[in-house]
Amino acid sequence: MTEHSFRLSRRSYLTGVSAVSVAGVAGCLSSGTDELTVAYMPIFPDLQYFVMESEGYLSDLDAEIDSREFTDGPAIIQAYGGGEIDIAMFGVVPSMIVIDRGLPAKVTATNIKEPMAILAHEELQALWDDHGADAFDVWEDEHGEKFRFGTFPQGSVPDVLLRYWLREDVGVEPEAAVDIVEIGGANAVFQAIANDEIDGTSIMEPVPTRAESEGLPVQTFRTSSEIMPGQPAAVTLMNDEVRDSELGTEFLRQHVRATEFIDENPAATADIVEDGIGMSAEQAQAALDGPLANFVTDPREIENGTEIFSSFAHENGQIDDELALKDVFDYDVYDSL
Repeated sequence: MTEHSFRLSRRSYLTGVSAVSVAGVAGCLSSGTDELTVAYMPIFPDLQYFVMESEGYLSDLDAEIDSREFTDGPAIIQAYGGGEIDIAMFGVVPSMIVIDRGLPAKVTATNIKEPMAILAHEELQALWDDHGADAFDVWEDEHGEKFRFGTFPQGSVPDVLLRYWLREDVGVEPEAAVDIVEIGGANAVFQAIANDEIDGTSIMEPVPTRAESEGLPVQTFRTSSEIMPGQPAAVTLMNDEVRDSELGTEFLRQHVRATEFIDENPAATADIVEDGIGMSAEQAQAALDGPLANFVTDPREIENGTEIFSSFAHENGQIDDELALKDVFDYDVYDSL
Protein backbone atom coordinates (compact mmCIF):
# COMPACT_ATOMS: atom_id res chain seq x y z
CA MET A 1 0.00 0.00 0.00
CA THR A 2 1.45 3.32 -1.05
CA GLU A 3 1.98 6.16 1.35
CA HIS A 4 -0.60 8.88 1.12
CA SER A 5 -2.03 11.70 3.19
CA PHE A 6 -5.24 10.32 4.59
CA ARG A 7 -8.18 12.52 5.51
CA LEU A 8 -11.42 10.96 6.59
CA SER A 9 -14.68 12.24 8.04
CA ARG A 10 -16.63 10.10 10.46
CA ARG A 11 -19.32 9.57 7.83
CA SER A 12 -16.89 8.29 5.19
CA TYR A 13 -15.16 6.18 7.85
CA LEU A 14 -18.41 4.44 8.70
CA THR A 15 -19.48 4.19 5.08
CA GLY A 16 -16.25 2.43 4.21
CA VAL A 17 -16.59 0.05 7.11
CA SER A 18 -20.20 -0.79 6.35
CA ALA A 19 -19.17 -1.77 2.85
CA VAL A 20 -17.02 -4.52 4.27
CA SER A 21 -18.50 -7.99 4.14
CA VAL A 22 -19.15 -9.33 7.61
CA ALA A 23 -20.08 -12.82 6.54
CA GLY A 24 -16.96 -14.05 8.28
CA VAL A 25 -13.23 -14.20 7.89
CA ALA A 26 -12.00 -17.27 6.14
CA GLY A 27 -8.49 -16.54 7.33
CA CYS A 28 -5.22 -17.07 5.56
CA LEU A 29 -4.70 -20.25 7.54
CA SER A 30 -7.64 -22.14 6.11
CA SER A 31 -5.33 -24.40 4.15
CA GLY A 32 -2.93 -24.93 7.04
CA THR A 33 -0.28 -22.92 8.85
CA ASP A 34 1.94 -22.29 5.84
CA GLU A 35 1.40 -18.53 5.81
CA LEU A 36 0.52 -15.90 8.39
CA THR A 37 -0.54 -12.48 7.13
CA VAL A 38 0.33 -9.64 9.50
CA ALA A 39 -0.90 -6.07 9.02
CA TYR A 40 0.94 -3.20 10.66
CA MET A 41 1.34 0.55 10.43
CA PRO A 42 4.61 2.57 10.31
CA ILE A 43 3.98 4.19 13.69
CA PHE A 44 5.81 4.33 17.02
CA PRO A 45 3.09 2.32 18.88
CA ASP A 46 3.68 -0.62 16.51
CA LEU A 47 7.35 -0.80 17.45
CA GLN A 48 7.19 -4.46 18.47
CA TYR A 49 6.54 -5.38 14.84
CA PHE A 50 9.70 -3.62 13.66
CA VAL A 51 11.75 -5.25 16.42
CA MET A 52 10.39 -8.69 15.54
CA GLU A 53 11.24 -8.11 11.91
CA SER A 54 14.68 -6.61 12.52
CA GLU A 55 15.80 -9.15 15.11
CA GLY A 56 14.55 -12.18 13.20
CA TYR A 57 11.89 -13.14 15.73
CA LEU A 58 9.31 -13.64 12.98
CA SER A 59 11.60 -16.24 11.43
CA ASP A 60 11.15 -18.37 14.55
CA LEU A 61 7.48 -18.86 13.72
CA ASP A 62 6.48 -22.07 11.98
CA ALA A 63 4.93 -20.20 9.07
CA GLU A 64 5.84 -17.94 6.21
CA ILE A 65 5.10 -14.36 7.26
CA ASP A 66 3.34 -12.12 4.76
CA SER A 67 3.78 -8.63 6.22
CA ARG A 68 1.60 -5.85 4.86
CA GLU A 69 2.06 -2.18 5.66
CA PHE A 70 -1.01 0.04 5.83
CA THR A 71 -1.22 3.78 6.35
CA ASP A 72 -4.58 3.86 8.13
CA GLY A 73 -6.96 1.79 10.24
CA PRO A 74 -9.98 1.77 7.89
CA ALA A 75 -7.91 0.08 5.18
CA ILE A 76 -6.96 -2.67 7.64
CA ILE A 77 -10.63 -3.06 8.61
CA GLN A 78 -11.53 -3.60 4.96
CA ALA A 79 -8.72 -6.10 4.50
CA TYR A 80 -9.85 -7.94 7.63
CA GLY A 81 -13.40 -8.06 6.32
CA GLY A 82 -12.16 -9.53 3.07
CA GLY A 83 -10.39 -12.37 4.87
CA GLU A 84 -6.96 -11.07 3.93
CA ILE A 85 -5.51 -10.57 7.41
CA ASP A 86 -4.73 -13.00 10.23
CA ILE A 87 -3.15 -10.57 12.70
CA ALA A 88 -3.34 -6.78 12.76
CA MET A 89 -1.32 -4.37 14.85
CA PHE A 90 -3.31 -1.16 14.82
CA GLY A 91 -5.59 1.07 16.88
CA VAL A 92 -7.95 -0.13 19.58
CA VAL A 93 -10.92 1.74 18.10
CA PRO A 94 -10.62 0.14 14.63
CA SER A 95 -10.22 -3.18 16.42
CA MET A 96 -13.51 -2.56 18.21
CA ILE A 97 -15.15 -1.80 14.88
CA VAL A 98 -13.96 -5.15 13.50
CA ILE A 99 -15.38 -6.94 16.55
CA ASP A 100 -18.63 -4.95 16.57
CA ARG A 101 -19.23 -5.80 12.92
CA GLY A 102 -19.30 -9.48 13.83
CA LEU A 103 -15.94 -10.42 12.38
CA PRO A 104 -14.37 -13.32 14.32
CA ALA A 105 -11.44 -11.61 16.03
CA LYS A 106 -10.33 -10.38 19.45
CA VAL A 107 -7.50 -8.37 20.97
CA THR A 108 -4.85 -10.67 22.42
CA ALA A 109 -2.18 -8.13 23.35
CA THR A 110 -1.53 -4.45 23.71
CA ASN A 111 1.53 -2.87 22.14
CA ILE A 112 1.78 0.26 24.25
CA LYS A 113 -0.15 2.12 26.93
CA GLU A 114 -0.44 5.84 27.63
CA PRO A 115 1.52 6.83 24.48
CA MET A 116 -0.22 10.11 23.69
CA ALA A 117 0.31 13.71 24.68
CA ILE A 118 -1.75 16.86 24.39
CA LEU A 119 0.50 19.51 22.82
CA ALA A 120 -0.45 23.16 23.13
CA HIS A 121 1.03 26.49 22.10
CA GLU A 122 3.22 28.09 24.76
CA GLU A 123 0.92 31.14 24.78
CA LEU A 124 -2.03 29.00 25.82
CA GLN A 125 0.05 27.26 28.46
CA ALA A 126 0.94 30.66 29.92
CA LEU A 127 -2.71 31.74 29.85
CA TRP A 128 -3.68 28.50 31.59
CA ASP A 129 -1.72 29.47 34.69
CA ASP A 130 -3.98 32.49 35.18
CA HIS A 131 -7.27 31.43 33.61
CA GLY A 132 -7.50 27.65 33.63
CA ALA A 133 -10.07 26.35 31.14
CA ASP A 134 -11.11 29.95 30.40
CA ALA A 135 -7.78 30.26 28.60
CA PHE A 136 -9.55 29.06 25.44
CA ASP A 137 -11.91 32.04 25.62
CA VAL A 138 -9.03 34.42 26.30
CA TRP A 139 -7.14 32.96 23.34
CA GLU A 140 -10.13 33.57 21.07
CA ASP A 141 -10.47 37.14 22.30
CA GLU A 142 -6.78 37.85 21.72
CA HIS A 143 -6.38 36.03 18.39
CA GLY A 144 -9.80 36.57 16.86
CA GLU A 145 -10.31 32.86 16.31
CA LYS A 146 -10.72 29.70 18.33
CA PHE A 147 -7.75 27.65 19.46
CA ARG A 148 -7.05 25.10 16.68
CA PHE A 149 -6.34 21.49 17.57
CA GLY A 150 -5.26 19.30 14.68
CA THR A 151 -5.26 15.53 15.06
CA PHE A 152 -6.23 12.26 13.40
CA PRO A 153 -9.81 11.80 12.09
CA GLN A 154 -12.75 11.73 14.47
CA GLY A 155 -13.02 8.47 16.34
CA SER A 156 -9.30 7.71 16.14
CA VAL A 157 -7.33 7.13 19.34
CA PRO A 158 -5.74 10.64 19.42
CA ASP A 159 -9.12 12.23 18.66
CA VAL A 160 -10.92 10.33 21.42
CA LEU A 161 -8.23 11.23 23.96
CA LEU A 162 -8.46 14.91 22.98
CA ARG A 163 -12.24 15.00 23.29
CA TYR A 164 -12.14 13.06 26.56
CA TRP A 165 -9.63 15.51 28.04
CA LEU A 166 -11.61 18.56 26.96
CA ARG A 167 -14.93 17.22 28.17
CA GLU A 168 -13.99 15.28 31.31
CA ASP A 169 -10.90 17.09 32.63
CA VAL A 170 -11.19 20.62 31.30
CA GLY A 171 -14.99 20.70 31.50
CA VAL A 172 -15.75 22.24 28.11
CA GLU A 173 -17.69 21.00 25.13
CA PRO A 174 -15.04 20.27 22.47
CA GLU A 175 -16.88 21.56 19.41
CA ALA A 176 -17.90 24.79 21.18
CA ALA A 177 -14.62 25.64 22.90
CA VAL A 178 -12.09 24.90 20.15
CA ASP A 179 -11.74 24.04 16.48
CA ILE A 180 -10.70 20.43 15.81
CA VAL A 181 -9.09 19.90 12.41
CA GLU A 182 -8.77 16.39 10.96
CA ILE A 183 -5.26 15.60 9.71
CA GLY A 184 -4.02 12.32 8.27
CA GLY A 185 -0.71 11.05 9.61
CA ALA A 186 1.81 12.07 12.28
CA ASN A 187 4.13 13.73 9.76
CA ALA A 188 1.27 15.86 8.48
CA VAL A 189 0.44 16.88 12.05
CA PHE A 190 4.04 17.89 12.65
CA GLN A 191 4.13 19.94 9.46
CA ALA A 192 0.89 21.66 10.44
CA ILE A 193 2.52 22.65 13.74
CA ALA A 194 5.69 23.82 12.03
CA ASN A 195 3.68 25.85 9.50
CA ASP A 196 1.55 27.49 12.24
CA GLU A 197 -1.58 25.92 10.78
CA ILE A 198 -2.66 24.52 14.17
CA ASP A 199 -2.10 25.59 17.78
CA GLY A 200 -2.14 22.19 19.43
CA THR A 201 -2.67 18.49 18.93
CA SER A 202 -3.25 15.12 20.53
CA ILE A 203 -0.56 12.82 19.17
CA MET A 204 1.93 10.05 19.81
CA GLU A 205 5.67 9.99 19.25
CA PRO A 206 7.63 11.08 17.30
CA VAL A 207 5.78 14.42 17.15
CA PRO A 208 6.25 15.50 20.81
CA THR A 209 9.97 14.78 20.74
CA ARG A 210 10.45 16.39 17.33
CA ALA A 211 8.58 19.51 18.44
CA GLU A 212 10.76 19.83 21.52
CA SER A 213 14.05 19.12 19.78
CA GLU A 214 13.30 21.64 17.03
CA GLY A 215 12.17 24.33 19.46
CA LEU A 216 8.63 24.72 18.12
CA PRO A 217 6.22 26.80 20.23
CA VAL A 218 3.72 23.92 20.42
CA GLN A 219 4.94 21.42 22.99
CA THR A 220 3.72 18.85 25.51
CA PHE A 221 1.07 20.17 27.90
CA ARG A 222 -0.47 16.97 29.30
CA THR A 223 0.48 13.31 28.92
CA SER A 224 -2.12 10.59 28.53
CA SER A 225 -1.05 8.99 31.80
CA GLU A 226 -2.19 12.19 33.52
CA ILE A 227 -5.48 12.19 31.62
CA MET A 228 -6.43 8.52 31.40
CA PRO A 229 -4.36 5.89 33.23
CA GLY A 230 -4.23 2.75 31.13
CA GLN A 231 -5.02 4.64 27.93
CA PRO A 232 -4.96 2.19 25.01
CA ALA A 233 -3.60 2.83 21.55
CA ALA A 234 -2.20 0.18 19.21
CA VAL A 235 -3.13 -3.40 20.00
CA THR A 236 -2.68 -6.83 18.45
CA LEU A 237 -5.89 -8.23 16.99
CA MET A 238 -6.08 -11.89 15.93
CA ASN A 239 -8.74 -13.72 14.00
CA ASP A 240 -10.29 -16.72 15.73
CA GLU A 241 -8.44 -19.31 13.67
CA VAL A 242 -5.06 -17.93 14.73
CA ARG A 243 -6.13 -17.48 18.34
CA ASP A 244 -7.09 -21.14 18.51
CA SER A 245 -3.80 -22.30 17.03
CA GLU A 246 -0.34 -22.75 18.50
CA LEU A 247 0.83 -20.15 16.01
CA GLY A 248 -1.12 -17.45 17.84
CA THR A 249 0.65 -18.29 21.08
CA GLU A 250 4.03 -18.33 19.37
CA PHE A 251 3.39 -14.95 17.79
CA LEU A 252 2.68 -13.45 21.21
CA ARG A 253 5.81 -15.12 22.56
CA GLN A 254 7.81 -13.15 19.99
CA HIS A 255 5.79 -10.05 20.86
CA VAL A 256 6.91 -10.41 24.49
CA ARG A 257 10.52 -10.84 23.33
CA ALA A 258 10.21 -7.63 21.33
CA THR A 259 8.76 -5.74 24.30
CA GLU A 260 11.65 -6.93 26.48
CA PHE A 261 14.15 -5.99 23.75
CA ILE A 262 12.77 -2.44 23.63
CA ASP A 263 13.12 -2.13 27.39
CA GLU A 264 16.60 -3.61 27.60
CA ASN A 265 18.23 -2.27 24.42
CA PRO A 266 17.22 1.37 23.91
CA ALA A 267 20.17 2.26 21.64
CA ALA A 268 19.58 -0.68 19.30
CA THR A 269 15.85 0.02 19.39
CA ALA A 270 16.49 3.63 18.37
CA ASP A 271 18.29 2.37 15.26
CA ILE A 272 15.30 0.14 14.48
CA VAL A 273 12.97 3.13 14.83
CA GLU A 274 15.13 5.09 12.39
CA ASP A 275 15.07 2.29 9.83
CA GLY A 276 11.41 1.33 10.21
CA ILE A 277 9.59 4.53 11.06
CA GLY A 278 11.90 7.25 9.76
CA MET A 279 12.57 9.05 13.03
CA SER A 280 16.23 9.89 13.52
CA ALA A 281 18.03 7.59 15.96
CA GLU A 282 18.92 10.55 18.18
CA GLN A 283 15.30 11.69 18.43
CA ALA A 284 14.15 8.07 18.80
CA GLN A 285 16.49 7.65 21.76
CA ALA A 286 14.98 10.73 23.39
CA ALA A 287 11.47 9.44 22.74
CA LEU A 288 12.31 6.02 24.20
CA ASP A 289 13.62 7.74 27.32
CA GLY A 290 10.48 9.87 27.60
CA PRO A 291 7.14 9.39 29.36
CA LEU A 292 5.24 8.10 26.30
CA ALA A 293 7.32 4.98 25.55
CA ASN A 294 5.31 2.55 27.68
CA PHE A 295 5.62 -0.64 25.64
CA VAL A 296 3.80 -3.66 27.08
CA THR A 297 2.20 -6.90 25.92
CA ASP A 298 -0.26 -7.86 28.66
CA PRO A 299 -3.75 -6.82 27.45
CA ARG A 300 -4.88 -6.21 31.05
CA GLU A 301 -2.67 -3.11 31.13
CA ILE A 302 -5.26 -1.16 29.12
CA GLU A 303 -8.55 -2.42 30.55
CA ASN A 304 -9.54 0.87 32.20
CA GLY A 305 -8.93 2.96 29.11
CA THR A 306 -10.55 0.42 26.81
CA GLU A 307 -13.86 0.73 28.67
CA ILE A 308 -13.74 4.50 28.24
CA PHE A 309 -12.89 4.21 24.54
CA SER A 310 -15.71 1.71 24.02
CA SER A 311 -18.17 4.16 25.52
CA PHE A 312 -16.88 7.00 23.30
CA ALA A 313 -16.92 4.82 20.17
CA HIS A 314 -20.54 3.90 20.90
CA GLU A 315 -21.53 7.52 21.50
CA ASN A 316 -19.84 8.52 18.22
CA GLY A 317 -21.78 5.87 16.33
CA GLN A 318 -18.68 3.92 15.32
CA ILE A 319 -19.87 0.77 17.06
CA ASP A 320 -23.48 -0.29 17.50
CA ASP A 321 -23.01 -1.74 20.97
CA GLU A 322 -20.86 -0.57 23.86
CA LEU A 323 -18.43 -3.47 24.05
CA ALA A 324 -17.57 -5.05 27.38
CA LEU A 325 -14.01 -6.16 28.12
CA LYS A 326 -14.96 -9.79 27.48
CA ASP A 327 -16.13 -8.78 24.01
CA VAL A 328 -12.85 -7.05 23.17
CA PHE A 329 -10.18 -9.21 24.79
CA ASP A 330 -9.08 -12.82 24.71
CA TYR A 331 -6.66 -13.24 27.60
CA ASP A 332 -6.11 -16.97 27.10
CA VAL A 333 -3.44 -16.63 24.42
CA TYR A 334 -1.26 -14.34 26.56
CA ASP A 335 -1.93 -16.39 29.71
CA SER A 336 -0.82 -19.58 27.94
CA LEU A 337 2.74 -18.30 27.50
